[in-house]
Amino acid sequence: MSPKEQHTGRWCLRLLSVDLLKKDLPLEQGSLVLSQDVKTGLVLVDLVNAFCTVGAGNLAPMKPDKQISETVEESARLVSLFCERKWPVFAFLDSHHPDIPEPPFPPHCIAGTDETRLILVVGICTDICALDLVSSTLSARNRHILTPLEEVIVYSNACATFDLPVHVARNINGALAHPQDLMHHIGLYMAKSRGARIVSEVSFAAL
Repeated sequence: MSPKEQHTGRWCLRLLSVDLLKKDLPLEQGSLVLSQDVKTGLVLVDLVNAFCTVGAGNLAPMKPDKQISETVEESARLVSLFCERKWPVFAFLDSHHPDIPEPPFPPHCIAGTDETRLILVVGICTDICALDLVSSTLSARNRHILTPLEEVIVYSNACATFDLPVHVARNINGALAHPQDLMHHIGLYMAKSRGARIVSEVSFAAL
């Protein structure tokens, strides 16, 4: 078998594995219509060059990435609509001191570099920062720390995560392989298991 055929075989096996996982961990997603009658805030998580711009860092895409590009575009659309309605928008920005590592991840989003420039986001990374935010917020709600909060909703089409293949991770000290489609699905599944509502479509009611 030629190297090209081996690569194709591995790629097909990876797709099959993801499909099998999604079958074993089914994730039903609904739709969401936002109206003036419900107080809603938009939380943006870590959409920065280091995660979104090709070649911008250890966790950045190595080539144009459809999942990430669609997340950026959809996040920008939502932010624009929220701002038009004067609804609250809150953004988190990942940033790290160069001398303080964050294992098991390689250095990323180093303070003072172009990696930390903010780009509008709803959720990156689906299975890490976005999931952490969802879990913490739901925990605070359940403990009556955020008493006005009723529901946490994750918009799957405006979430993304990074792709770190096995052969690349092996060359980065302490890094773990991170297949994008698989980890994106797991992140959404875990968010729902914690009590979040997962939607694949967001629209706005007429003013």
